[in-house]
Amino acid sequence: MKIVLAGAFGNLGAEILKNLCKAGHEVIAADLKEGSIAELSGKYSFKAIDATNRDTLAGLCDGADAVISTVGLTGASTKFTAYDIDLNGNINILNEAKAAGVKKFVYISVISCDEPGAEKVPMLHAKYVFENELKNSGVDYVIHRPTGYFYDIAKVFKPYVDKGEMQLLKGYGGVKANVVDCPDFAKFIVDTMNEKNVTYNVGGKETYTYEEMAQMCFDAAKKPLKIKWAPIWLFGILANLPKIKKAGKHDIILFSKWTLSHNLVGDTQVGEGSFKKYLNEYFGG
Repeated sequence: MKIVLAGAFGNLGAEILKNLCKAGHEVIAADLKEGSIAELSGKYSFKAIDATNRDTLAGLCDGADAVISTVGLTGASTKFTAYDIDLNGNINILNEAKAAGVKKFVYISVISCDEPGAEKVPMLHAKYVFENELKNSGVDYVIHRPTGYFYDIAKVFKPYVDKGEMQLLKGYGGVKANVVDCPDFAKFIVDTMNEKNVTYNVGGKETYTYEEMAQMCFDAAKKPLKIKWAPIWLFGILANLPKIKKAGKHDIILFSKWTLSHNLVGDTQVGEGSFKKYLNEYFGG
């Protein structure tokens, strides 16, 4: 099959690319710039794209059987919002796919984006609105809603581990998530891409509270855990501070507030990767 992979060189995208190439597919790896994956040299074609600029997508999907999109805003930005990337960027890719007659579109969304209150969190709501655009497009789809990734938790928690003090939301220490390892999730995405009009809530096989996750991180770093319990309303105030908005961090803070105060447990549990082992390797070195 000829597959267009949009967002091919992010953490998840690179793992999907490895799986697609291993399976022998003809792959167009599309992203702002090409990453370096030595083991895949010569096994795919690269196309530079900017999902917010429809002109850069011209011809991207010609002859393709399917499109997989991991495109989404993942950090603070002073230039773009989640609606620019997650919604309008993916609409641009979807429209290009439709114009080229592509039969299948696989989209990586996020768990709980359809829950009450999520409409107030741009990084959730933009994905949910695009899901509906995709479902109404007439193109067969597979939508994946992951709970989060091993590397995300480790990356977010690391500054707190380095500082020696974790910050969690007061009253929400028991909130749970079963985050998934990117290689495991990528394999599942490729294995299920021929399915028709399905949505998966995907997580790993180990479920922990955020307090337990923090304990594992500090244990792996051989440091005693100290938690500073912050009131949930503080995140709302922080998100709306002028300097936070100017730095493009408003959406990220609202998303963090949501993830730390809602159970994110996917009922489709994939992979054999151990989160605890991952953290031991990440922090223990």
